[in-house]
Amino acid sequence: MANPLFDLSGKAALITGGSRGLGRAMARGFAEAGADVLITSRHEDELRSAVDIVSKGLLRKVEMMVCDMTDLTQVDDLAKAAVLRLGKIDILVNNAGTNIPQPIDQITDAAWETTMLLNLTSVMRLTRALVPPMKERRWGRVIHISSVLGLGGKEGRNSYCATKAALTGLARASALDLGPFNVTVNCIAPGPFLTDLPGKLLSDEQKKHFAARTAVGRWGKPEEIVGPALMLASEAGSYVTGSTLLVDGGNMARTL
Repeated sequence: MANPLFDLSGKAALITGGSRGLGRAMARGFAEAGADVLITSRHEDELRSAVDIVSKGLLRKVEMMVCDMTDLTQVDDLAKAAVLRLGKIDILVNNAGTNIPQPIDQITDAAWETTMLLNLTSVMRLTRALVPPMKERRWGRVIHISSVLGLGGKEGRNSYCATKAALTGLARASALDLGPFNVTVNCIAPGPFLTDLPGKLLSDEQKKHFAARTAVGRWGKPEEIVGPALMLASEAGSYVTGSTLLVDGGNMARTL
């Protein structure tokens, strides 16, 4: 690479929710920077397609594993399998997530539990399993994918906002635990990226509204998450920890 600060040669990365959208974009970016990569999803067909995209033209190892992150036994199995397949995990990106819109007085227990399991509990579980070897090697990067809705709020997004806000607190505390071992922990808080999840949830009018709230007047493209993620995953971000990096096109800069 032109700049060694961003070089991930010799590193191995695990990215959950890596079969499409932001996860797939980050996986490709890390592989281009020299890392071996393992991506997960619940859908084998999407994973196979993603592996082809992530590995195209590269001489990197790109692995896949079907995993339901709401099943904690599968999460534990994923942690073990990732180390076996790649030899180690240096970089963990907790990207898998869900959004089940419900007003506060209509939240169902089932929706709440699913959101908590996927967006928060699985993140803790996977991080807990993978950081001990990072501590031993005295090098590691953990990145939680939060959201602008972890810093602000929106009607009907109670469960999602709660879990994404919790990730920022988890990152701050974990950064203090792991800093002495040269392991950094950060969040990325994406704004409006037009991936499958908002594409399904939002009407055309809502999409226009979100675009208009950004400073740049548009939705983000998945590949625009790669630079910030690569900075936090590499030596370029060695002195950044316990932070939440907004990647939102200036959405949170607007107060009215």
